[in-house]
Amino acid sequence: MAEEQSGRQLSGYLAEIVEINNKNKTGIYGEIYSVSCRILEGKDKGRIIRRNMLGPARVGDVIRLPDTSREAREIKVK
Repeated sequence: MAEEQSGRQLSGYLAEIVEINNKNKTGIYGEIYSVSCRILEGKDKGRIIRRNMLGPARVGDVIRLPDTSREAREIKVK
């Protein structure tokens, strides 16, 4: 779970972004994206979960999640 990188301990689980749902953005300015990501390591390896993500993202990007037990609810547009 933890990796060594330049003397710093990194914690969390690696996940790869599989799909970005652009039509359902949230946040005051629409800066939060709902992404589906595949867990690459840990006990949930291979599972696909939905998370909300801030900032630029592309399909295939690898991100680090603090935990894999939480999953974002679907964003409902009114």
